[in-house]
Amino acid sequence: MKTLTTAFFFLSCLLFSQTTKAVPDDYKKIPSILDTTDYLYPFIVPDKKFEYWSVLQNNTDPDEAIIYESQMPDFMTVNDPAPEKGFFQKCLGENCFSYIIACENSRSRYFSNEQQLRDFIGFVDNLSEAILVANTYGFTVDTSNKLSSSYKIDGKYIHLYLSKSKDCPITKESFFITINRETGKLESKSNGIYFKNEDCNNLIQ
Repeated sequence: MKTLTTAFFFLSCLLFSQTTKAVPDDYKKIPSILDTTDYLYPFIVPDKKFEYWSVLQNNTDPDEAIIYESQMPDFMTVNDPAPEKGFFQKCLGENCFSYIIACENSRSRYFSNEQQLRDFIGFVDNLSEAILVANTYGFTVDTSNKLSSSYKIDGKYIHLYLSKSKDCPITKESFFITINRETGKLESKSNGIYFKNEDCNNLIQ
């Protein structure tokens, strides 16, 4: 049964790879570490100059809540409570969403939804910021395939091939994405489904 499932897995990949357009040769592979959202935050160059900023998750333990923080000045203390909602909401309860607290003119400022995260990023300086912007629209990096983990950067735009997934039947669709670095505007176009499997119980993603 396991052999049959494995064969079906590869057959699905082969079938749907024929319905998508290949990634151009001048595109590079996105490093596998960048498929994890929490590893993207250290590369953010905020659009404004803040005295301090940190990315947190909603956890009552202050140490457990910190995902990333910039260098805090010695004289500063930030003890603000978590907001009721944040960006990348994945469940209800603790550790279910993320948010940013930034200190501007000695006052705390929250960034707690996807649009506010995009505003915090502002000009898209690098690949990590581009992936974060794409994440706010539901696109993800799937390093198992070039159709969902490739990029190219030029002066005005960052171009990406990323994925959107759906549950049973398990479907992975490739999207060609262009992000205007100045405005952060994202445009996307489907590049076709590159994986589909009806066997939801046996497939390990």
